Amino acid sequence: MPHPAPSAWWRDRRYLVLLALGFASGIPLPLTAATLRRWLSEQGLSVELIGLTASLGLAYTLKFLWAPALDQLAPPVFRALGRRRGWLACIQPALILAIAALGLTTPTPTGYAATFALAAFVAFLSASQDVVVDAYRIDLLEENEQGYGLALYVWGYRGALLASGAGALAVTELGGWALGYGLCAALIGIGLLAVLLAPEPAAPPRPAAAPGGRLRAAIIDPFIDFMQRRHWLAILLFVVLFKLGEALAGVMTQPFYAQLGFTRLELAAINNVFGLLAILAGALAGGWLVRRLGIARALVLTGFGQMLSNLMYVALALAGHDLPLLWAQVGIENFTDGMADAAFLAYLSSLTNRAFSATQYALLSSLAAFATRTLGGASGFLAAWLAWPGFFLMTTLAALPAMSIMLWLLRRLPPREAPPPADAALSNP
Repeated sequence: MPHPAPSAWWRDRRYLVLLALGFASGIPLPLTAATLRRWLSEQGLSVELIGLTASLGLAYTLKFLWAPALDQLAPPVFRALGRRRGWLACIQPALILAIAALGLTTPTPTGYAATFALAAFVAFLSASQDVVVDAYRIDLLEENEQGYGLALYVWGYRGALLASGAGALAVTELGGWALGYGLCAALIGIGLLAVLLAPEPAAPPRPAAAPGGRLRAAIIDPFIDFMQRRHWLAILLFVVLFKLGEALAGVMTQPFYAQLGFTRLELAAINNVFGLLAILAGALAGGWLVRRLGIARALVLTGFGQMLSNLMYVALALAGHDLPLLWAQVGIENFTDGMADAAFLAYLSSLTNRAFSATQYALLSSLAAFATRTLGGASGFLAAWLAWPGFFLMTTLAALPAMSIMLWLLRRLPPREAPPPADAALSNP
């Protein structure tokens, strides 16, 4: 498979497909989280009931349980599209209908069961779509192309979060919740169109097997394969710990900003708009670093950048309500997070065997979210105990264990020497 030159990567159809699939993957999340909670609040549901919507996120955490089926079984229909695109062509129409149906429900304090059930179904379909999209990306691109592919995926994903978050809320002001959810459902069609026009990556050979052998190949072999690699326990520990500092800090950002006196309008302009641009730029820069330095070295560099960016919170906590410093903090943090995300996701992709890409990546991404969904719950207690400067200094230091493990792995598993980038080869014939 030819590698596009850096000057021409944006013209490669595969990257445009990943941009569209990233957009389709990002649309459902706010519709079962922040946007849904705003809707339920306006309908008068209690905070206790609204809090139960947090359990919808379990679909994204537990997706590795059904990923083997999506990895090994042929899609029930659309088999002519291939294994990956066939499954997406099954999942995405169902997701469109489920989101539209969710918008047609009427949640009330005494009648919310249909809304909650459909929201759970949307989350399940969304997590399933993520499993197949991640596997498709891994199968489609070579290792040195994953950085740019992930940058485009992140661009699409972040744009979709804005569309189905702030965008959907704006539409509901004009036409109600059914219109807002209906338009978001239609936006999934961008991903479906990309699936129909996209190339299907070559599937690894699968020898014929009895039903028991197929079951072993789907459920047991992916885990045995991963555990046969050197230092696999250290790799898993790194994956679990890499987002720890970011997870602890991220839960407390809004209470922190509110206590410093920043208004919602200030945060909307700086955190939402400028922050989005910074993270998109960082994702592209991270993709460039992955191509130039290789995944492991880029991950070390961007990981330390992400860790040190938390010190900007310490500076802001000491300065108080300082708008120029808020601009700097948001820009630096989002840019470094975007770089680290691109490198980290490329690293997770490099760990998978293409014979089990859906299952192994689903497991790794679930482990990567472990700190956010578990240890992040302790951040409020830590902030109250340490006060803001001490708390954010602690979140900076919380990244050190993961980075120490990565440096240890880099010494014992040195990366393969990558071929020079195409532009360097052209300039030095």
